[in-house]
Amino acid sequence: MQRISVIVPMYNEARHITRTLDSVILAARVAAIDYELIVVDNGSTDQGPQRARELGARVLLCPGLGIGALRNRGAAVATGDCLAFLDADIEVPGNWLQLWQQALADNRAEVFALDCAAPDCAPWFARAWQRRSLAGSQPARLLHWMPTPNLCLKRVWFERVGGFDEHLRTGEDKDFGLRLHAAGARQLSLSEPQVLHWGFEGSWGEWAGKERWRQGSHLQLLKGGGLNLRLLRFPLLCLSCALLSLLALFGLLLGQPGGAALCLLLGSLAPLVLALRQGLRQRDLLFVLQLWLLHWVRLHLGAVALVQGLFNRSVVRPDRG
Repeated sequence: MQRISVIVPMYNEARHITRTLDSVILAARVAAIDYELIVVDNGSTDQGPQRARELGARVLLCPGLGIGALRNRGAAVATGDCLAFLDADIEVPGNWLQLWQQALADNRAEVFALDCAAPDCAPWFARAWQRRSLAGSQPARLLHWMPTPNLCLKRVWFERVGGFDEHLRTGEDKDFGLRLHAAGARQLSLSEPQVLHWGFEGSWGEWAGKERWRQGSHLQLLKGGGLNLRLLRFPLLCLSCALLSLLALFGLLLGQPGGAALCLLLGSLAPLVLALRQGLRQRDLLFVLQLWLLHWVRLHLGAVALVQGLFNRSVVRPDRG
């Protein structure tokens, strides 16, 4: 690796961008690597662009674009043979790029990321939701796709799959990762050290709004990827869980508490399975119970987003008001 281009999409992240870029600069110095910072601004109205420039970043002004298009605009002007996509509210550890260098030197992967955790000051639901993706006792995993809070890859792989799909409002990272996997790229996730997500949800309303928005591209993914089981699985879970809740409500209204209880029980099985699958590796019963509740709420939010999509009503991104 001769040079790495760190691409950071941003919208009104003045409170986080200094911490994010400072951590990248430190990581580049620790790794003794040539680097460039590219911040792709989506029309910020705060001091974020100015603070990014003060730290030596090249700031591209690209208002009104989706997240995939912002990342692609940054990659189009990047000069590095490796690309790193980093969210504007992420703090990376000092050895972040050193670990990526080592993965390349050992020929372990073509794509690389660290597990992402919420800081201790975040509310319990934000910490639990972020924690669900952590590897637990597994020090390293090869995955079919990885989210993009901190994603490093060789530029040739980005170009091979054509970058991010700019038509997707959300889910562009999953789509990107699955196309990389289909092309043969090994995607390595390390459990330690972790990056910190400082843009955590501070309230239930913020968490619910973001989750509903994140589920807004399932219909687009199905149209682009075809009716395969991997893409169909989650939308079907959302719809079945919401339908069972509606049946439970009707049962109560019609004076059939037994049927209502049965529907609620059946509707709780899918979120329980999801919670057990993600939470058991952490060996923490309270964490499993927290995930059970969060997954139950998320499946209902996903059903709402799917219905809105069927009627061509897009879900507004929460941080856009």
